[in-house]
Amino acid sequence: MPVFYQGDKMKNALTFLSILLLITHFNCNRESMSVKFFPADNSCIQYTGRIDFFDPQKPKLVGAGCYLQVRFQGNSIVILIQDEHLYGNRNYLTVVLDGEYRGRIRTVKGQNSYVLADSLDNSDHTILVCKATEAAIGYVEFLGFNCHKLLPAPPGEQRKIEFIGNSITCGTGLDLSGIPCDSAEWYDQHNAYLAFGPLLARRLKAQWLLSSVSGIGMERNWNGIGPTMPQVYRSTYLQTNSIWTWDFSVYIPDLVVVSLGTNDFSDGDSQVPRALPDSARFCQAYIDFLKTIRANYPRAVICCLSSPVMQGEKSRLLQQYLNTIVGNMNKNENDPKVSSFFFSHVYNHGCNSHPDRQEHVQIADELEPVLRQLMQW
Repeated sequence: MPVFYQGDKMKNALTFLSILLLITHFNCNRESMSVKFFPADNSCIQYTGRIDFFDPQKPKLVGAGCYLQVRFQGNSIVILIQDEHLYGNRNYLTVVLDGEYRGRIRTVKGQNSYVLADSLDNSDHTILVCKATEAAIGYVEFLGFNCHKLLPAPPGEQRKIEFIGNSITCGTGLDLSGIPCDSAEWYDQHNAYLAFGPLLARRLKAQWLLSSVSGIGMERNWNGIGPTMPQVYRSTYLQTNSIWTWDFSVYIPDLVVVSLGTNDFSDGDSQVPRALPDSARFCQAYIDFLKTIRANYPRAVICCLSSPVMQGEKSRLLQQYLNTIVGNMNKNENDPKVSSFFFSHVYNHGCNSHPDRQEHVQIADELEPVLRQLMQW
């Protein structure tokens, strides 16, 4: 039987302890990096915006700017989605990790997984995924996340804002980080997350919902007749050929910001001359639409904006019409919670004369003090 001196005993004990610690460390790391699948109906996932929940395990992200957010533990997170690939279109998703903007993901056809973040420190993180493209590009079906662990979400923002508008509200033409203007599809520069509405909402510590369609107007559209905003507003998909109607009780805003009129005054593609919109028809369509908003949201404050891209006589006329519309709502409809705001600058240096990214910031700069005062926020 071997005989150990005291020093040998101590040496062997330390060796055994070192091996034990290595094994424990290995097992802990293995556990920390294990990945599980969390389906879309997991209660830890928060959803906001125009989303079709007919199948809770495959919710369809429809509208521009709709978003989901989750708190997770681990060093990576992967999202599983299926792009509708409507008419061959591709969507974009904006990713925000721990409050830091990380850019856009360009989706491809079919069911795919996309790495949202990896090589993180093995701790708690938050991820926000926002649909950068609008409803007309097609939906994105969200299937779930692959990560180590989902955590209960902290309480969300209590304030809520809805932005109703056209391509400007959608964030069209502002993001040139991947593809320059006029070098690919018209929607490749979409980024609703960076548009003035979501920017304002984040500054005002509010949730946002975008009800917006490129080219749409109040009484007529950019290049002719077709479904206008009052005709598509009740649809989850913002179109007239869908059976899915939006449930206005799902998201009840404190503030509704309406930014329509640019396309009503547009010359379209200039192939066919267009007269200025008829004042009586435009004003009546706007008033009727405001009545619809009021019926859906009896307590909301409503602010009607002039066009941030129009100037000259057209801008003057739109402002004149808005004065008439707001005056009618205040007096004839006894609705003092309807007001208007007119931009002091023109913002049109993005693709196809839309506001660029910096101009969306400037639009938000103009609006922020007005909305704070209006809402006492």
